Amino acid sequence: MGQTLAEKIIARAAGREHVSPGEIVTCSVDLAMMHDSGGPRRIKPILEKLGVEVWDADRIVVVSDHFVPAVDVQSAEILNLTRKWVAAQGIKNFYDMQGICHVVLPERGHLAPGMFVVGGDSHSPTGGAFGCFMFGVGATDMAGIVATGETWIKVPETISIDWSGKMPHGTCAKDIMLKLCASLGMDGGDYQVIQYCGEVISSFGMAERMTLCNMAAELGAQTGLIEADDTTLEFIENVTGARPDGQSWHGDADASYRKVLKFDADELSPQVAAPHSPANAAGVDQHAGAKITQAYIGACTGAKLNDLQMAAEILQGRQIAPNIRLLIAPASVRQLAQATEEGTLGILLAAGATLLPSGCGACAGYGAGVLGEGDVCIASTARNFQGRMGSKSAHVYLASPYTVAASAIAGEICDPRQFLDGGAP
Repeated sequence: MGQTLAEKIIARAAGREHVSPGEIVTCSVDLAMMHDSGGPRRIKPILEKLGVEVWDADRIVVVSDHFVPAVDVQSAEILNLTRKWVAAQGIKNFYDMQGICHVVLPERGHLAPGMFVVGGDSHSPTGGAFGCFMFGVGATDMAGIVATGETWIKVPETISIDWSGKMPHGTCAKDIMLKLCASLGMDGGDYQVIQYCGEVISSFGMAERMTLCNMAAELGAQTGLIEADDTTLEFIENVTGARPDGQSWHGDADASYRKVLKFDADELSPQVAAPHSPANAAGVDQHAGAKITQAYIGACTGAKLNDLQMAAEILQGRQIAPNIRLLIAPASVRQLAQATEEGTLGILLAAGATLLPSGCGACAGYGAGVLGEGDVCIASTARNFQGRMGSKSAHVYLASPYTVAASAIAGEICDPRQFLDGGAP
């Protein structure tokens, strides 16, 4: 019996020729990533109590993205602790206020096919878009990894999700994920691997693939995974100057999958998830007319350059509705620079958007843009749990950047396709 891509990566990390689902193995970690919220401030006291240092400073990446820029004394102290700890440990791969960790990691060239990577955040599966096996752990597990360079894992099964057809204009990877959340539920991944494939996935650029793997977490999967192809390798080569090996990291033709699910993109419409779960998703027509007070384009899922471009396509030459706040928090400073250079940012600002710093921000309930009592927000983020973005009485709908931008114009949730292809002025 052949092996899936996930099994091949785990076997290599475990120093084995072959692994089988259900086995518990110890793996060497190629890279460990953490951020300011769950990183140094959590693991520093654990390491000190154990009397150990980091196992390999060159294999650790730290990103400050949750408390940036500091809006109060507590945030400033957390950031100061992070900066001092990184310096004391000799960690050179520290990206301070450069954007969200899941976006910064690949855009700075830290990921390649076949790597076994652990992140200190639940959306770490984003790395699976690059052919890595990457999953999230808590602070205690991360402390053990940072100290030893190893971690244990129960070899998961793989669920294959195949998307055929062609994406209709006005839909994107976010709509695919909301559709899957509604179809499979928040535990549909059963803490296994979700591997995306099919002609739609092959047509996507890396940013859209990152959205798919990122939101594997919303399906309850351990990680998301996409086999590397020319698109993957060209992205990495453009960042690092070297083309990695991609051919070695494909699943075998006779590999065994827990299940194979097939979906047709031709039938996909813009999706909106009602409060307070991504699984409450349905076609936008089911929620059309719901009044909003804020629209938010941000987070690792919804504020990469292509997401900003989607919003700009809707907002070009238009204005947001009176008394509506449209907040834009680009996923990284590099994405912001690109959006500025090509004119995308100018379109967003001319439409009435407010620019926020790059970082996790209001998505995680930090800093500017959090919601007050009774607020109703439509957001391009991955989660809409009660109280996540601020007040527990606030309501958050999830949608694509297309739909968020369109709703900001209308002042209520609406179908973005009316503003595309020569639609409403």
